[in-house]
Amino acid sequence: MTGFYVEHDRDVLNVRGSDARKFLHSQLANDVASLKVGESQYSLLLEPTGKITSLLRVHCKSDEDFVLDCDAGFGEVSATRLSRFKIRIKCEISSGAQRFVAVRGLSATNYAEHLARNSALSAWRENDCAVDFVASEFVVGDLRQGSTEDFELARVMAKWPTMGVDMTTNSMPAETGLTDCAVSFTKGCYPGQELVERMDSRGATAPRQLRLIRAEVGASAGAPVVLNGEEIGMYTSVCQEFGLALIKRSADSRSIEIGA
Repeated sequence: MTGFYVEHDRDVLNVRGSDARKFLHSQLANDVASLKVGESQYSLLLEPTGKITSLLRVHCKSDEDFVLDCDAGFGEVSATRLSRFKIRIKCEISSGAQRFVAVRGLSATNYAEHLARNSALSAWRENDCAVDFVASEFVVGDLRQGSTEDFELARVMAKWPTMGVDMTTNSMPAETGLTDCAVSFTKGCYPGQELVERMDSRGATAPRQLRLIRAEVGASAGAPVVLNGEEIGMYTSVCQEFGLALIKRSADSRSIEIGA
């Protein structure tokens, strides 16, 4: 399977300066201190209350130059949130927008080949075999041009949430399914850490969690998920016969979950 490509816009933040790494490590939920030059990682940016500001991909260009990208519409709020804590810190934050090309549907071999290219950024989780490129540096090769529906189906099947759709500024990290790849439980303090650590130390789960389920015919985002006559959650994304949904912790949804 050679995969497909789809263009999409994302917001971008540039954080530059001698304190850039130290500052980002102190503000983000993931371990920026250990991020090597040329590598990227996802991280949640949280409010002091523990609620989510945005989901960022952090790319380390050098020890003093980091590029952060996020879902369109959340760049300015992310820059504002970071700037609130930039006190006596030697770095500058600027924001803008960038067109990316998302490459999805790759085999493991083709994924490795694309990831080895210049300007390639690993996307989603590693086993999703997803790669992004800055549009101006992308070479089509043998990929087919995909549709918005192709991309959305790949995203839903990867159980990858979109900010403002599957998670909001009222969401807690534990309900997003992202703590495995966007949160470090061994790093030092950062705003919002107390809620994250408290839930982890108690082995607690959120009142509801994002699940991949088989969608009912006619289901749409915002509609209730009903199982055996009981409302157990809410659809956040639906594509074809699949959906992402916030399911109540108390509900037994194994009969409709995929990969349960």
